[in-house]
Amino acid sequence: MDIYAFPPVAAILDAAYAVLMQITALLEPLTGAAAAAASVLLITLLVRAALVPAGVSQAKAEQTRSRLAPKLRDLQKRYGRDRERLQRETMRLYADEGTSPFAGCLPLVAQAPVIGVVYALFAFPAIAGHANALLSETLLGVPLGASLVGSIAAGTATAPTFAVFGALIVVIAVAAELTRRAFRPPVTAGADASPLASAGFARAVGALQFTTAVVALFVPLAAAIYLATTVVWTLVQRVILRRRYPLAAP
Repeated sequence: MDIYAFPPVAAILDAAYAVLMQITALLEPLTGAAAAAASVLLITLLVRAALVPAGVSQAKAEQTRSRLAPKLRDLQKRYGRDRERLQRETMRLYADEGTSPFAGCLPLVAQAPVIGVVYALFAFPAIAGHANALLSETLLGVPLGASLVGSIAAGTATAPTFAVFGALIVVIAVAAELTRRAFRPPVTAGADASPLASAGFARAVGALQFTTAVVALFVPLAAAIYLATTVVWTLVQRVILRRRYPLAAP
């Protein structure tokens, strides 16, 4: 079943299409042929601005987890052989502190529907039964509905295609590397270290920072613009909030 054909989802998609077309029309006198791309950028910034409170909550949750790290290590030492007891005591500790291991996940969850809508707006030739005019929009001659991998497979990739996608992927990769270096999880050595603090886990988390760059190879250009803008915003926001809510000393 095509989820985008489900009536409520189709209605949301059609409303988003109408909003994006209106913003594109407003920006066209200023940005010309890049108006639709500028609209995607503007919408991304608006979404990220709306999620700033969630980002603050995430920073506070990271600060709380760093403060609780010594207590969590103590629980690991005491109940490491009893996984069920360890889980109960860990959840009790978080409950006593008025938080949870999943606190701060809202920014990731909240963005999933947005990127899904952006993807759909530039992936389907028809929206709610009418032609999708957004597919005719371009950025530097590259259709916003084209993906890099799809263009290569179809033999339609041009120099501007590689240049535009290449620039976005470089931005995403650089932001990912800066994020990895600035926010790498602490590694606790020793036999009593928690699995979540192991060197292997730290390397895995670092590698995950670059998955967005891989995703950008396969999604429409409009979605890649959204992803690049998001990772840069996220990096800057985390740097600012980390200074406001510093982690406890290990």
